[in-house]
Amino acid sequence: MKNQLPYGFVLLVILIAIGIYQYSNSPLACFFWISGIIFGFILQRSRFCFTASMRDLYMTRRATVFKAVLAALALTTIGITAIKYMYFLNGLPIPGQNYIVPVSLSTIIGGFLFGIGMVIAGGCASGTLMRVGDGHLLQVVTLAFFIVGSALGAHDYSFWEKNFMAKAKSIFLPDLFGWAGAIIIQLLVLFALYKIAVYWEKRGDND
Repeated sequence: MKNQLPYGFVLLVILIAIGIYQYSNSPLACFFWISGIIFGFILQRSRFCFTASMRDLYMTRRATVFKAVLAALALTTIGITAIKYMYFLNGLPIPGQNYIVPVSLSTIIGGFLFGIGMVIAGGCASGTLMRVGDGHLLQVVTLAFFIVGSALGAHDYSFWEKNFMAKAKSIFLPDLFGWAGAIIIQLLVLFALYKIAVYWEKRGDND
């Protein structure tokens, strides 16, 4: 196998140079640059992919990545809820409140189409970008059509918003069950999914 260390060194120098240039113009842009590199490295080494977690659970009964996704969701649930609750206690606008969108038929249709496309393609957005970085040519095609599909979705968004989303109701769990009740329900659902995944994986090993 050809030694790739020289290429890695050159790439590292380029990444550092870009980071220095961005810092001279905007420290925040440099922070995003470094965060993106770290995030991409973690994704590449862990092979972490939301779509793969559900695909593997269904097709091969392997739940390793799915359980990792559930653990990540549990941790972020606790962290994000704590941050939002502090804003709530201080009477400040809760971050992300404007992004709570209604659950409607468009959600089901979108999820179904996305699931089919990403299983066929072999990954979601993060998985596709990760494999493009690995040099998989098929994922380059997937990324191109991912961009086309996103553009078409943005073009037709007003139709779905007017005819489906505007007529549906937004659901914010703390409004229904209180902050403590919301986080307990969320964690219980994640724990139940974890137990189901473990049971499903054991059945696969026994078959």
